[in-house]
Amino acid sequence: MDGTVGAVSRNGVYSFTKPNRESITLLAGLGVEGDVHAGETVKHRSRMRKDPSQPNLRQVHLMHEELFDEVRAAGFEVAAGQLGENVTTRGIDLPALPTGTRLRLGEDAVVEVTGLRNPCAQIDGFHKGLLKQVVERGADGSVRFKAGIMGVVAAGGVVRPGDPITVELPDGPHRPLHIV
Repeated sequence: MDGTVGAVSRNGVYSFTKPNRESITLLAGLGVEGDVHAGETVKHRSRMRKDPSQPNLRQVHLMHEELFDEVRAAGFEVAAGQLGENVTTRGIDLPALPTGTRLRLGEDAVVEVTGLRNPCAQIDGFHKGLLKQVVERGADGSVRFKAGIMGVVAAGGVVRPGDPITVELPDGPHRPLHIV
């Protein structure tokens, strides 16, 4: 179940997309150095309006590159960083991971998975109709969110494209991811 870092991205200003970088530095308890969403307390504007003192469970946004392949088959061109993620992965079904999974990125960095990204209307602003591609409805009416996962930085370090990702599942029973 291990994978690889495909791309890393950050942006110091609020913007839907994040430019790719040669590397990013993860800071324990804060997030991505130089990224607008870094901090101990929530930095997403909608969540700040509700309660700016709540803990930031969305310090790092990870998205599986396989989603880009999937939406490409439906006619949408999406590249790493364009949906606002900090780390694009390859080889791991991120939305299927349980809460509390630890992802070792490169030599030192560790991200603890806190939950799912809530796909928002900005995705349709980027590409009209794309939101329906990242929110899947099952025959039973269940909803599966595929727009990536969120986590907090448990251990800092530099992360680069090509770095290995090691998945460490939490002790059971496993809890499925929910939107954070």
